[in-house]
Amino acid sequence: MLPDRDILDLFRTSILGFRISGVCWMGFEPKILSFLCNWCAYAGADLAGVSRFQYPPNTRVIRVMCSGRVDPAFIPKAFLAGYDAVTVLGCHPGDCHYLTGNVQAQQKMDLTHRLLAMVQIESERLLLDWVSAGEGERFSRVIREFVEKIRSLGPFPLDQEMKRKLQAIEASLEGEKIRWMVGKGYELIEKENVYGERLSREKLDRLIEETIRNELIKNRIVGAVESQHLSAKEISQTLNLELKETLSFLSLLVGEGRIGFDPSEEGKVPRYIRK
Repeated sequence: MLPDRDILDLFRTSILGFRISGVCWMGFEPKILSFLCNWCAYAGADLAGVSRFQYPPNTRVIRVMCSGRVDPAFIPKAFLAGYDAVTVLGCHPGDCHYLTGNVQAQQKMDLTHRLLAMVQIESERLLLDWVSAGEGERFSRVIREFVEKIRSLGPFPLDQEMKRKLQAIEASLEGEKIRWMVGKGYELIEKENVYGERLSREKLDRLIEETIRNELIKNRIVGAVESQHLSAKEISQTLNLELKETLSFLSLLVGEGRIGFDPSEEGKVPRYIRK
């Protein structure tokens, strides 16, 4: 299994290779990064090659031992590296080599889809699907159909504003709160807590939605004040938030020590800076 650092190096080398060797058939050819489970999807890709099932050469592959091994933070990292879309292909439900790895992958990618949607990134650019070792034809079909879908969406719009959004998503997915929610939250549906209480699926979904929204907003605020000093009103306008809500997030961030006040603006309208 590759360490995270080596996986990120593969992001860079893969995208560079793609730009050199990519062929443009219709003016735009998607650059797609694919994480393939070693036991099923990667074997299915190998079978597709041996069986000469045709599919476009638009994807660069990173083999992982399990689809559950794919950290959701890899998704915004891939977009920041220049990819137009990401696929995560694993074993069919019930057939995971590690019993529940693909279930964990489903939970992680569902959460990532939600975060992408919150910043108006097409969630269709992230695909989670299942391919067994004996499904070479299915692998080629999944890739063909996904490439066509991304062609219709066009290139990923990686401007400066989008970079800031992706960096906020990445920081949110790497944060302790969301990681705990993904790692332990679903257990509370099936297991009782120390008080003998069991969490309903509906309540968990509400908690997850609230948590990821709050963490995303906080990280977007931190990103906004990194390059320029902004007042609360300017931050609320930038993020399209009510001023009252913005002030509550600013208070939390100041308390966490992540942002502070611009000392040069003392006696004026306070402006916030990243610490």
